[in-house]
Amino acid sequence: MSSTNKESLIKFKRLGVELFNMLSKAKIKYIKSLHVKKHRVKEKLFFVEGAKSVIEFIESKFTTAIVYGTDLFWKQNEKLLREQKVVFEIATEKELIQAGTLNSNNAAIALVNMPVLKELVLAKTDWTLALDTINDPGNLGTIIRIADWYGIQQILISTNSADVYNPKVVNTTKGSLTRVHINYVDLPKTLSAYKGLIIGADMVGEDVHTFKPKEKGVIIMGGESHGISQEVQKLLTTKITIPRIGSAESLNVAVATAIICDNIVRVN
Repeated sequence: MSSTNKESLIKFKRLGVELFNMLSKAKIKYIKSLHVKKHRVKEKLFFVEGAKSVIEFIESKFTTAIVYGTDLFWKQNEKLLREQKVVFEIATEKELIQAGTLNSNNAAIALVNMPVLKELVLAKTDWTLALDTINDPGNLGTIIRIADWYGIQQILISTNSADVYNPKVVNTTKGSLTRVHINYVDLPKTLSAYKGLIIGADMVGEDVHTFKPKEKGVIIMGGESHGISQEVQKLLTTKITIPRIGSAESLNVAVATAIICDNIVRVN
């Protein structure tokens, strides 16, 4: 975003809600640039699409820089947008589709500031999910949503995994990204300093259906292709598995995460 645009956003925020007509080609191009990680990192911005997700981010602790939305979205959410002093620009459904990734969007796109990461704390009183080389954005987004469902509020992600602000990840979380704290870390280094329970999902291990942990800790899920890395394997205190009854070679990592969370989290 140019310095002029940034200055304008600051000015608009001070004034409260401001309405503009038409999403220009330059702005569409700018939003489309945020499809790419290097531009998101440079601008420290990502975008959120669709009515429900945009509203969730506006109401969350994230800071919304600007919302581009249809006249209908404005009419339906005017009270919230004014209360939150959101910078709002009118856009057509066609323009929103051009700028974003959805095939249909008759609501809005929000540009959201990336949060400043909090200090990482691994507490033995809470479950933490750790993801080792999860490359598929759809799987990553689904896992974040699963963690939110089971009340897991912190996820550690290896630095070689997919970007959490990838549009597909953001869309797949359905707003759960606003409630789950994410930290990209060097997993072996981070876990080697942790003295609590470290559970790893594997093809061989204790049956997850009968496994009853005496304390909370870290649950590690590895990528479908290679599983948990050797460096992290060495740090595990326990291995668990989902017993195979049929002939499938493996389970989708998001599906496996849901099964494991359901069996572990509800018993402790």
